[in-house]
Amino acid sequence: MAGDGLPRIAVVGAGIFARTQYIPRLREISHLVLLKAIWSRTKESAEAAAELTRDFAPEIQPRWGDAGLEEIMGDASISAVAVVLAGQVQVELSLKMLKAGKHVIQATMEAETALSVYNSYPNQFPYKPIWALAENYRFEPAFVESRKLMSDIGDMMNIQVIVEGSMNSSNPYFNSSWRRNFVGGFILDMGVHFIAGLRMMVGSEIATVSSISRHVDKALPPPDNICSLFQLENGCAGVFVFAVNSRSPKILWRVDGTKGTVQIERGIASGKHGYQVLFTNENGQCQTTFYPFCGVNEELKAFVHDIVQAKKDGDHKAESRSSYVEGARDVAVLEAMLESSAKQGATVQVKKFLHL
Repeated sequence: MAGDGLPRIAVVGAGIFARTQYIPRLREISHLVLLKAIWSRTKESAEAAAELTRDFAPEIQPRWGDAGLEEIMGDASISAVAVVLAGQVQVELSLKMLKAGKHVIQATMEAETALSVYNSYPNQFPYKPIWALAENYRFEPAFVESRKLMSDIGDMMNIQVIVEGSMNSSNPYFNSSWRRNFVGGFILDMGVHFIAGLRMMVGSEIATVSSISRHVDKALPPPDNICSLFQLENGCAGVFVFAVNSRSPKILWRVDGTKGTVQIERGIASGKHGYQVLFTNENGQCQTTFYPFCGVNEELKAFVHDIVQAKKDGDHKAESRSSYVEGARDVAVLEAMLESSAKQGATVQVKKFLHL
């Protein structure tokens, strides 16, 4: 690392999410990490994205095409890469970056094969490159605080996760081709976040599922609706109901216990988007707290902390909430739900993954 000692990061991808989420969040933490390069398939896209960062990364280098990827992998000053690409290609590219010794943060799609490849890499660097999970509800303060409240509601009796989405033609992701070109479509791409929130909240793994999915809205790829009964390893049962597009959007997680209830609901307060957390105690009194969205910011700060620590300690691993294996477990739940639906609602065991 040069003079100021800040770690250097590259962003691989210049699409909607990179421009609207990653660049603003990296601007907010530019005192912690230096954005050195941004890559896209085309020169025009890379240069346009780079221009959005000039105010906080004046020396940013746009990179494009295969040659640009090679330059990023070969740049010893770049210690980490945020991979913000279509689901079908991001894992392959992440593995290339990891093999080149770069720490990686990315969203989750496929998992099992990728984990085995990652674990097979020889330890040829002074450290094991960190593979962290992005777009991760575990870093949203609403879920962090709700997890703490769970100890106050007694024994869990039942769980509800209700997702009535708003994936219509006005949504910038509606025409995203890659989400339409793989089995599971929006159910898998969107659903991993809701499952992550559920698992973070309840603190117990999902053991079995029984599901029915349907294709109702023909403007969306199949399936676009899924209803699932699930059971946790602690015995508690719950329902997961997800419509990709609804006329009355609503997203909530609710856990009912013997001494109270915790509910998280997506909403807006004072013009800010975030989550309303409602805690009802055994006396029936309800406490309400609003938490604005800030998970992407928090996960990036945690990732920067981890790569700094990895430089000092070669055995340092990603914070547990960032562990890519957590993403694998989120995906495994949805894959079990889709498998159950293909078997007309038969009970399916959720695949387990050990920690990295």
